[in-house]
Amino acid sequence: MAQSMIIMFPLVLLLCNAKVWANPENENDAEYPFRQSLKVFPNEARRNLMQNIVTGLSKYLYKGHNFALTTAPIPAPEITLPPHHAPPLAPAPSHHLDCDGMCKHRCSLHSRQNVCWRACGTCCVRCKCVPPGTSGNRELCGTCYTNMTTHGNRPKCP
Repeated sequence: MAQSMIIMFPLVLLLCNAKVWANPENENDAEYPFRQSLKVFPNEARRNLMQNIVTGLSKYLYKGHNFALTTAPIPAPEITLPPHHAPPLAPAPSHHLDCDGMCKHRCSLHSRQNVCWRACGTCCVRCKCVPPGTSGNRELCGTCYTNMTTHGNRPKCP
């Protein structure tokens, strides 16, 4: 609301100034030197164009409601404060897994531990899961873990 008032106030002032200058030849510029700088729309066609622009803009901003400058105060929005005895917030869930530790346990009985540990680490980072135990239970980590394959279409995750 305040932003639209900031936009509308100068436009309304400009419209009011344009309507005041009905006959620019009769003005005494020496008596009112500031009017020379305010002569934006000296002829009737430009004044009407500006009036149409301001009217259309005000209808757009106020969604068809009549816009009028009033001296009535604008009510302040109501602010509701949370109760003083609000329960403490739960700690944010940690999405970081200890992939190294979990994969070392998973690959501890594997015949090629380094190969297993490297593949398990990749699967852990991508799927955010390592099945419990040293073998099997792959279905507990879902389709990401079970469907990941090597370039030779063999199961990648141990």
